[in-house]
Amino acid sequence: MRPRSTASVTVGLLLAVVVGCSGGGEPDRGEGSATVPPPATSATPTPAPTPTLTAADPVSIPGLIAREHHGSDLRLGAVRARTDAYTQYAVTYRANGLRISGIMNVPEGKGPFPALVLAHGYIDPDVYTTGRGLAREQDLLARRGYVVLHTDYRNHAGSDADPDNDVDLRLGYTEDVIGAVHALRGAARPAIDDDRIGLLGRSMGGGVVYNTLVVAPGLVDAAVVFAPVSSLPADNFEHFQRREGDPVAAGIEAEHGSPEENPRFWREAAPITYVDRVTEPLLILHGTADDTCPLRWSQRTAAAFEEAGKDVRLVTYPGEGHTFYARWPDSMETAIEFLDRRLPGD
Repeated sequence: MRPRSTASVTVGLLLAVVVGCSGGGEPDRGEGSATVPPPATSATPTPAPTPTLTAADPVSIPGLIAREHHGSDLRLGAVRARTDAYTQYAVTYRANGLRISGIMNVPEGKGPFPALVLAHGYIDPDVYTTGRGLAREQDLLARRGYVVLHTDYRNHAGSDADPDNDVDLRLGYTEDVIGAVHALRGAARPAIDDDRIGLLGRSMGGGVVYNTLVVAPGLVDAAVVFAPVSSLPADNFEHFQRREGDPVAAGIEAEHGSPEENPRFWREAAPITYVDRVTEPLLILHGTADDTCPLRWSQRTAAAFEEAGKDVRLVTYPGEGHTFYARWPDSMETAIEFLDRRLPGD
């Protein structure tokens, strides 16, 4: 087992600098024979390394790296559901001082079980309810022997508010996921094997997973993303916010500048800039007909991981869209096989 971070991750002021993404305004929906097309070109080129920073903007990947991250006080609340395979609880935990709500599925049996933190895609917080998103994955993964902690994120359901989060590219969601892992590991619950913890995210949540891997290397053992957003936040800003007339776009530009006006900020927000920090294996699953998050985004991200010598696999599903309805069973078997191999039992 590789050495891992302690209950708080402290990483001094960094080394490198470039672009990240914690999501756009794409809807969360749900989604196999695998082909891997060559990386396609993009209107936004992969950024080159930039000089070392002497100080980190707190709204940046370097800012997150420089910050000390805490997660604790995982509390099981009311039972939401009981099945033949698991019990689902409402939960809360603390992440960098905020109270975050969510749900947790605990398999029947003695354990200890491997655990997964799930990062959902974009759902308007005004209509979001606790545990919404990734419902199929929550159920199946618990039935296959995983403790599943699905975080609601800040500003969602019963979580505390963070009024600046949208304007700050939703980087706070990354803190919530890192905090969820620490809270699981510090829970001292016999059902949880804290030496076997992974991440699974889809769509916007895929971008949150990318951020987590570069901000906190060694925190988890493996990661899976379905139909992820771009690892360049400038792509997501243009595709989901500026092009769609999202009113948040004006606030982002007023606070941080547009990608054209302030390219340094957008480079420093991008996980692809810091891919050399990643230590965990990554599986990317993407449909070739996805018109919400184009396949070329995942091709470019996988190519950057490969160029950096990282353990990455891109599996594509011909004709599948963003929702993975037709090939969802196949894709989940691929994901579970990957997780079982990377988070093995005794």
